[in-house]
Amino acid sequence: MVTDECRCRWAQGNALLAEYHDHEWGVPEYDDRALWEKLMLDGFQAGLSWLTVLRKREAFRECFAGFEPERVAQFEEPDVQKLLEDARIIRSRAKIEATIGNARAYLAMRDQGEPFGAFVWQMIGHRPIQNEGPVPTQTALSKELSQALKRRGFRFVGPTIVYAWMQAVGMVNDHAEHCWRRQPVASMADRC
Repeated sequence: MVTDECRCRWAQGNALLAEYHDHEWGVPEYDDRALWEKLMLDGFQAGLSWLTVLRKREAFRECFAGFEPERVAQFEEPDVQKLLEDARIIRSRAKIEATIGNARAYLAMRDQGEPFGAFVWQMIGHRPIQNEGPVPTQTALSKELSQALKRRGFRFVGPTIVYAWMQAVGMVNDHAEHCWRRQPVASMADRC
């Protein structure tokens, strides 16, 4: 059994965070839709804790049509109003409207022959970065990726949000040196 002392500090003391840490965080994700979903959830986290988002993740999936960009892109003002009234999710008009706009930006990229996953992974040379030392809140690379996404019409994708997302989807391995997941996640990068 893995104890809290063997995990990254942020995942200690809460079963839901520990479960997420132990099975999802840092695992390289390549699926376009899953990458987009996780970026949208990180956008909803802005100003809040990740635990808040995790607790609401299933409700978000239900309210945002399984985070299927084709469906979310069709949302209109009545859908926004319905979402603003749903206490199961984070009810921020700006974040809700950004998610709808980001679905449209995602589809525009795809329609122009620029699949989302290929685009973001090429920004790091298609190999997860094995970070050493202190964990930053943003990097030159997250700033570059943030700007590239904004140029394509994305919102709520600042460099801090993008870096947290890069960690979550395994573009960066920021598991602590003592963490039991650091080496298994690093070995996943070897298979890329």
